[in-house]
Amino acid sequence: MPSEPPAAPRRPRLTPAVADTRRAVRESLAELPPGSLALVALSGGPDSLALAAAAGFEAPRLGLRAGAVVVDHGLQGDSAAVAVRAAEAARALGLEPVRVERVQVGGDGGPEGAAREARYAALDRAAGELDAAAVLLGHSLDDQAETVLLGLARGSGTLSIAGMAAVAGLYRRPLLGLRRALLAQACADQGLEPWSDPHNSDERFARVRVRRSILPQLEEHLDAGVVEALARTAAIAREDAEALDHMVDEIAEEVVELAEGGCALPVAWLAANPAALRHRLIRLVARAEFGVALSRAQTLEVARLVTDWHGQGPVHLPGIRVERAAGLIILALAPDPAEE
Repeated sequence: MPSEPPAAPRRPRLTPAVADTRRAVRESLAELPPGSLALVALSGGPDSLALAAAAGFEAPRLGLRAGAVVVDHGLQGDSAAVAVRAAEAARALGLEPVRVERVQVGGDGGPEGAAREARYAALDRAAGELDAAAVLLGHSLDDQAETVLLGLARGSGTLSIAGMAAVAGLYRRPLLGLRRALLAQACADQGLEPWSDPHNSDERFARVRVRRSILPQLEEHLDAGVVEALARTAAIAREDAEALDHMVDEIAEEVVELAEGGCALPVAWLAANPAALRHRLIRLVARAEFGVALSRAQTLEVARLVTDWHGQGPVHLPGIRVERAAGLIILALAPDPAEE
């Protein structure tokens, strides 16, 4: 009696969590040109692993290619082995090419900031070498809420509470509308085994304290929907900030004048317009003309030449000298002390 053919491998069932994750990724990838490559930034954690699984499923159906970049920060003793496992998981999900990028984490700004800087540099490099059309990041709705709370704590303006953009140049965040728990469930439903990053439990990091203590307290004592509310706040703030920035870009073309060694802004325009536009125009000129990112305190110091003028002398900023003369706020390169 002939033997029966081997049973086909069992496909994971399409659960709500898997369906939601795939739908979010499909909507994000749908804008990419046919045949282009999307790279998943894969750590091996539940969020990025769910993203990789969805990208591996959806990309071929959209006529796209999906690959992955695993960044090994070298911050833990087993980081190389973790990176290898993540790369193997990516290949098993049908992603190709898959690259492991080992980086050196150093510099200023604390360990989180230094690791982030090194990670994005590696992702930029890999995307350029592989000619990728997009890099997909696994940030979730919970990550967005945490970002908004951290921005509120810093008190650094509208953009600080605008959270993360769904699309920012090369980078896309398809999962920003989905909760972290749903992404973990999507992994479980597909038989995927995520890696648990010990840094995500280390309360030396501000984001971990927000995740493990502050947000749960807010949900318990204020509203169970506080994560969604914070994400809505981010969306509204980002819309407002982008609209104001667009207005200022157009205004700058009309009102900014050339001056010796720099440029000038008319005092009358600055005085007649709201502080939000006045401050944005000052920051835009400093950044675009001199490559200097002004803090709020520095911006207000320049603005006082308009709003609190009583004949004071120039304002000295890093690399910039700002003074009021003949109805203009003149921003010029600061003289080199060695040449004075």
